[in-house]
Amino acid sequence: MIETGITHQPLPPLQKDAPRNDCGSELIFHGRVRAQERDENIVALFYEHYAGMAESELHRLAKEMVESFDLAELTCLHRVGEIPVGEASVRIIIRSEHRAEGIAALTSFIRELKQRVPIWKWGVRANGERFPSTHCEGCAKHAAKGN
Repeated sequence: MIETGITHQPLPPLQKDAPRNDCGSELIFHGRVRAQERDENIVALFYEHYAGMAESELHRLAKEMVESFDLAELTCLHRVGEIPVGEASVRIIIRSEHRAEGIAALTSFIRELKQRVPIWKWGVRANGERFPSTHCEGCAKHAAKGN
Protein backbone atom coordinates (compact mmCIF):
# COMPACT_ATOMS: atom_id res chain seq x y z
CA MET A 1 0.00 0.00 0.00
CA ILE A 2 1.25 3.47 -0.90
CA GLU A 3 -0.30 6.62 0.51
CA THR A 4 1.12 10.11 -0.03
CA GLY A 5 -0.17 13.63 0.36
CA ILE A 6 0.61 17.27 0.86
CA THR A 7 -1.47 19.28 3.31
CA HIS A 8 -1.77 22.77 4.76
CA GLN A 9 -3.16 21.30 7.99
CA PRO A 10 -1.33 19.91 11.04
CA LEU A 11 -0.62 16.20 10.72
CA PRO A 12 -3.50 14.14 12.14
CA PRO A 13 -2.90 11.98 15.21
CA LEU A 14 -1.71 8.48 14.46
CA GLN A 15 -4.51 5.95 14.44
CA LYS A 16 -4.08 2.68 16.31
CA ASP A 17 -4.02 0.05 13.64
CA ALA A 18 -4.91 -3.60 13.66
CA PRO A 19 -2.20 -6.15 14.43
CA ARG A 20 -0.22 -7.32 11.41
CA ASN A 21 1.35 -10.71 10.89
CA ASP A 22 3.27 -9.91 7.68
CA CYS A 23 5.52 -7.09 8.93
CA GLY A 24 8.15 -7.39 11.61
CA SER A 25 9.16 -3.74 11.26
CA GLU A 26 7.19 -0.52 11.48
CA LEU A 27 9.14 2.73 11.32
CA ILE A 28 7.48 6.05 12.06
CA PHE A 29 9.49 9.19 11.34
CA HIS A 30 8.42 12.73 12.15
CA GLY A 31 10.52 15.59 10.80
CA ARG A 32 10.05 18.48 13.24
CA VAL A 33 10.83 22.17 12.96
CA ARG A 34 13.87 23.06 15.09
CA ALA A 35 14.34 26.44 16.78
CA GLN A 36 17.35 27.18 14.55
CA GLU A 37 17.82 27.12 10.81
CA ARG A 38 21.18 27.91 9.22
CA ASP A 39 22.45 29.00 12.68
CA GLU A 40 19.64 31.57 13.07
CA ASN A 41 16.86 31.51 15.66
CA ILE A 42 13.50 31.01 14.01
CA VAL A 43 9.85 30.80 15.05
CA ALA A 44 8.71 28.67 12.12
CA LEU A 45 9.55 27.23 8.74
CA PHE A 46 7.52 28.14 5.68
CA TYR A 47 7.21 25.38 3.08
CA GLU A 48 6.03 26.08 -0.43
CA HIS A 49 5.56 23.58 -3.24
CA TYR A 50 4.90 23.27 -6.93
CA ALA A 51 1.26 22.15 -6.68
CA GLY A 52 0.43 19.08 -8.71
CA MET A 53 4.02 18.28 -9.55
CA ALA A 54 5.05 17.83 -5.90
CA GLU A 55 2.18 15.42 -5.24
CA SER A 56 2.87 13.30 -8.31
CA GLU A 57 6.64 13.17 -7.72
CA LEU A 58 6.11 12.27 -4.05
CA HIS A 59 3.83 9.40 -5.05
CA ARG A 60 6.22 8.26 -7.81
CA LEU A 61 9.10 8.26 -5.31
CA ALA A 62 7.09 6.26 -2.76
CA LYS A 63 6.22 3.68 -5.43
CA GLU A 64 9.91 3.36 -6.39
CA MET A 65 10.89 2.82 -2.75
CA VAL A 66 8.21 0.16 -2.20
CA GLU A 67 9.42 -1.74 -5.26
CA SER A 68 13.17 -1.25 -4.63
CA PHE A 69 13.09 -2.25 -0.96
CA ASP A 70 10.21 -4.75 -1.09
CA LEU A 71 8.14 -2.78 1.43
CA ALA A 72 4.64 -3.75 2.51
CA GLU A 73 3.61 -0.11 3.00
CA LEU A 74 4.93 3.42 2.69
CA THR A 75 2.94 6.44 3.84
CA CYS A 76 4.21 10.01 3.57
CA LEU A 77 2.32 13.17 4.49
CA HIS A 78 4.18 16.48 4.05
CA ARG A 79 2.90 19.81 5.29
CA VAL A 80 3.23 23.11 3.46
CA GLY A 81 2.65 26.66 4.64
CA GLU A 82 3.95 28.06 7.93
CA ILE A 83 4.81 25.43 10.53
CA PRO A 84 5.78 26.59 14.04
CA VAL A 85 8.86 25.36 15.88
CA GLY A 86 8.23 22.00 17.51
CA GLU A 87 5.53 20.84 15.11
CA ALA A 88 6.01 18.07 12.57
CA SER A 89 6.41 19.03 8.93
CA VAL A 90 6.56 15.50 7.57
CA ARG A 91 5.46 12.02 8.65
CA ILE A 92 6.78 8.87 7.02
CA ILE A 93 5.59 5.40 7.96
CA ILE A 94 7.32 2.36 6.52
CA ARG A 95 6.25 -1.22 7.14
CA SER A 96 8.44 -4.09 6.01
CA GLU A 97 9.10 -7.73 6.78
CA HIS A 98 12.45 -6.94 8.43
CA ARG A 99 13.97 -3.78 9.93
CA ALA A 100 17.06 -3.66 7.69
CA GLU A 101 15.13 -2.94 4.49
CA GLY A 102 12.84 -0.53 6.36
CA ILE A 103 15.73 1.50 7.76
CA ALA A 104 17.52 1.56 4.41
CA ALA A 105 14.29 2.60 2.65
CA LEU A 106 13.62 5.40 5.15
CA THR A 107 17.12 6.81 4.69
CA SER A 108 16.89 6.62 0.92
CA PHE A 109 13.35 8.02 0.81
CA ILE A 110 14.22 11.12 2.86
CA ARG A 111 17.35 11.79 0.79
CA GLU A 112 15.44 11.47 -2.49
CA LEU A 113 12.45 13.49 -1.22
CA LYS A 114 14.74 16.44 -0.46
CA GLN A 115 16.37 16.20 -3.90
CA ARG A 116 13.43 15.37 -6.17
CA VAL A 117 10.15 16.62 -4.76
CA PRO A 118 9.59 20.34 -5.51
CA ILE A 119 9.06 21.52 -1.93
CA TRP A 120 11.12 24.48 -0.69
CA LYS A 121 11.53 25.81 2.82
CA TRP A 122 12.17 29.24 4.28
CA GLY A 123 13.20 30.11 7.81
CA VAL A 124 10.84 32.56 9.53
CA ARG A 125 12.36 35.05 11.99
CA ALA A 126 10.45 36.47 14.98
CA ASN A 127 9.78 39.69 13.02
CA GLY A 128 8.12 37.65 10.24
CA GLU A 129 10.95 38.00 7.73
CA ARG A 130 11.72 34.89 5.70
CA PHE A 131 15.11 33.70 4.50
CA PRO A 132 15.89 30.81 2.16
CA SER A 133 16.92 27.52 3.60
CA THR A 134 18.47 24.65 1.71
CA HIS A 135 18.65 21.08 2.83
CA CYS A 136 22.24 20.66 1.73
CA GLU A 137 23.93 23.67 3.32
CA GLY A 138 25.67 22.57 6.46
CA CYS A 139 25.00 18.87 5.89
CA ALA A 140 28.62 17.93 6.54
CA LYS A 141 28.64 20.02 9.73
CA HIS A 142 25.41 18.46 10.99
CA ALA A 143 26.48 14.93 9.99
CA ALA A 144 29.69 15.41 12.00
CA LYS A 145 27.57 16.38 15.03
CA GLY A 146 25.29 13.40 14.50
CA ASN A 147 22.20 15.49 13.58
